[in-house]
Amino acid sequence: MHTGLVHAIDFEAEGRQEGFLSIPHSVDRSPYYQIKIPYVRVRNGDGAKLLLVAGNHGDEYEGELQLGRLMRRIQPGKIRGTVTILPTLNVPAVMAARRCSPLDGGNLNRAFPGSPSGTPTARLSHFLEHDLFPRHDVVLDLHSGGTSMAHLPSTLIERRDDQECLERSIQLLSAMGSSHAFIADNGMQAPTSMGAAGRAGVIGLSGEFGGGGAVTPRTMAFTANAIDRLMLKLGIIDEPMLSRHLEATLPSLQLLFLSRHSQAIYATRRGWFEPAVSLGESVDAGDLAGWYHDLERIDLPEEELRFTEGGVVISHRLHCDSQSGDCLIQVADPIDRSQIC
Repeated sequence: MHTGLVHAIDFEAEGRQEGFLSIPHSVDRSPYYQIKIPYVRVRNGDGAKLLLVAGNHGDEYEGELQLGRLMRRIQPGKIRGTVTILPTLNVPAVMAARRCSPLDGGNLNRAFPGSPSGTPTARLSHFLEHDLFPRHDVVLDLHSGGTSMAHLPSTLIERRDDQECLERSIQLLSAMGSSHAFIADNGMQAPTSMGAAGRAGVIGLSGEFGGGGAVTPRTMAFTANAIDRLMLKLGIIDEPMLSRHLEATLPSLQLLFLSRHSQAIYATRRGWFEPAVSLGESVDAGDLAGWYHDLERIDLPEEELRFTEGGVVISHRLHCDSQSGDCLIQVADPIDRSQIC
């Protein structure tokens, strides 16, 4: 019996295809169970090939909802080229409202390059990196801060040595209409979707489109605008498919660089975190980042937490109750384009 990933996608066919990626995974209640991951693939002649995915982590909803909407709306006559959409990539995690899969504990965005004979998460990541990603020119993997983090709405790319590809990636970032974009420096062997895109030889785009395990009008509009602007830039569409209102003028883009664990403050014991600064604020080393309370020793004064490095605040923990090892707050370096290209 086939134990890998099963699909019926015809990658050469014109028109609209929809169905499921199926991953066999025996469970107690169903020995021949399959994990069903919905997809739509639409092709209309030659042109850019774009892969849109969300739900890599199950509790990050902006991309899941907007790609689900796009999945229902998109038709061959409305596009040029090819668009493949997977709104709930890590279906078990999405349905459990969790970051990681409840079936195997797998964190999909730390599972690449995967294995064709491994856990369901490993089989999915292997299919994405070795089969699906290489059939596209651009991959957009939509993320957010998830249930536990507030994140500055921003787009993201992985730093690459290929200067031509890096330039093109930054052009696409700029076209997506974000005020902030950060450059990650995890290296080509990173076990993330962006590392996988680099190894597959395609442009990988990502970002943090909200957070808190919730959606707001602002984050949903930001996500819709970014998807539409990317498709417009690639020449796939002539008019927006998701945005209610798309400004003609792009905001100026501040590039940020994230490369070091020292850009964050981590808890070293149980405590209750109170941030002192908001997302998007500029801070210097030594500035007050927040306070750490001890509700088990209510007689003790709260501890002041101070930044060890300056930068722009890009995320902070939403759950007040924190454990040793939790990331409490994080900054990134403002840079200009000449520093990375």
